[in-house]
Amino acid sequence: MGGVEVAVFLSHLALELEVSPATQSQALNALSFLYKAVLARPLGEMSGLVRAKRPRKLPTVLTQREVGRLLCKLKGNHWIIGCLLYGAGLRLMESVRLRVKDVDFEHGALFIRNAKGGKDRIVTLPDDLNIPLGRHLASRRTMFERDLVGGAAAVYLPYALARKYPGAAITWGWQYIFPSIRISQDPRSGTMRRHHIDESGVQRAIRTAAREANIEKPTSCHTLRHSFATHLLERGMDIRTVQEQLGHADVRTTQIYTHVLKRGGMAVKSPLGDALRYSKT
Repeated sequence: MGGVEVAVFLSHLALELEVSPATQSQALNALSFLYKAVLARPLGEMSGLVRAKRPRKLPTVLTQREVGRLLCKLKGNHWIIGCLLYGAGLRLMESVRLRVKDVDFEHGALFIRNAKGGKDRIVTLPDDLNIPLGRHLASRRTMFERDLVGGAAAVYLPYALARKYPGAAITWGWQYIFPSIRISQDPRSGTMRRHHIDESGVQRAIRTAAREANIEKPTSCHTLRHSFATHLLERGMDIRTVQEQLGHADVRTTQIYTHVLKRGGMAVKSPLGDALRYSKT
């Protein structure tokens, strides 16, 4: 059997068994490896292959009241990160990788470096975070100075910047805003340094906060980003501006949030109420 039979089998998975696109892709990759690496007969063209369709899902969005209840359950660094996820629309990894030099209090801006797709962008720094974030950075500066004395202040620099600017790794501006509480060995260089906070800890904190706040909706870090975009559009913000804040390459990606707005399909008023009122007269 060759490419034709494999295509029929994969199409069967999609059409008859109704598997997800990820399951079909996993089967395709496994069979491709089998034929290429084990049988030494690479698969040829698989004409007629029917791909499993990825269902279109609307994002989960919290109300502002629900966001407030969730944030009340977060503490310390997790609270500040939660505020950035919702208040600036950051992705989780964008928030944990923030460095001191990326914050501009004077202009109320955050510089997001090397985000999804390798792009940089500027987003709004919420005014309500100026004081809490400023206090956190003062505490972070104390930790940095202690690490300097201990010889563990050098942070990871991307794009071989450590070779181009040898002293940059131990400067204040390049330090992670949200550092790990432990100093560990970098597996790439063997250097003892303080990495950024573990993203899995933030994910657990958000899930726990949602549960303690009695939020029944499936809630994750990305839910706060979805809520940020939807609430901006609800307040009349131009969709192009929201696109720039989120860092979407295509405005069609941002338009998904228009489907969960009150002025969208959810604004349709059911006629049932009027009928019930008439029934009482």
